[in-house]
Amino acid sequence: ELFLIGADGTRGSMGVADVVFPVLHGPFGEDGTMQGFLELAGIPYVGNGVFASAAGMDKEFSKNLFLAAGVPATPHVVIREYDWKHNRHLIMGEVARLGEAPLFVKPARAGSSVGVSKVKDMADFEIAVRTALEHDNKVTVEKGLVGREVECAVLSSLDGGPARVSVAGEIIVKGREFYDFEAKYRDEDAVDLIIPAALTADELVEMQALARRAFEAIGGFGLSRVDFFLTADGFFINEINTMPGFTQFSMYPSLWGATGIGYAELIDQLIQLGLGAKR
Repeated sequence: ELFLIGADGTRGSMGVADVVFPVLHGPFGEDGTMQGFLELAGIPYVGNGVFASAAGMDKEFSKNLFLAAGVPATPHVVIREYDWKHNRHLIMGEVARLGEAPLFVKPARAGSSVGVSKVKDMADFEIAVRTALEHDNKVTVEKGLVGREVECAVLSSLDGGPARVSVAGEIIVKGREFYDFEAKYRDEDAVDLIIPAALTADELVEMQALARRAFEAIGGFGLSRVDFFLTADGFFINEINTMPGFTQFSMYPSLWGATGIGYAELIDQLIQLGLGAKR
């Protein structure tokens, strides 16, 4: 039985839960913390386990896993708060090797583009790092790539076989520097979501294979949305989202809708996976 404690301290029963669908974003939601709580409580749940959730949330370690699995990742540098304070000249040397701006400066484990800055002039770099450090004590600096933002959805197979991958979608940002928090959650006119994305048959096959490989690299289970840049040099993975947005109009269910699995059926399959999970 699950209980809810209100703001006034009152305690009420939420009933007996057969399975939990933890549609939560950010720290304590999709970083393995909630998943660990549910594991300890012995409650079945939808989606990725503790390790996959934690690895997917951490931009340093997820990129290491992707690269080890042969999935090209955005060139990047990791900055820890102590080193930024005491070894800044060494860090700036590493950053210089990424090449010219633009650079993206991100908290390593925040999610939802919180604290992310696009640096077009290196005079603004220190401010961007300071902003990111307000949300985490570890920061990733990523080279800005010229290319299209394309995504696909991954769904574990009910029979335990290889994960399924949807058609591709494309995000076209309008009037903003990048797909930031405002564009994701507050300004629906800031982006166009194109499903299916205009890719060649070979590009789609390659992207789907890379998405499946990335999912396997973190030990994924249940669901993930995998985000890529398609550049003149091919695909580069940007990140994997282990608990993507899940409204009827979000990219993840929309991609599966275009692939042939409707919203209700998608939820049903995820619940079946959660009830029978062996993560």
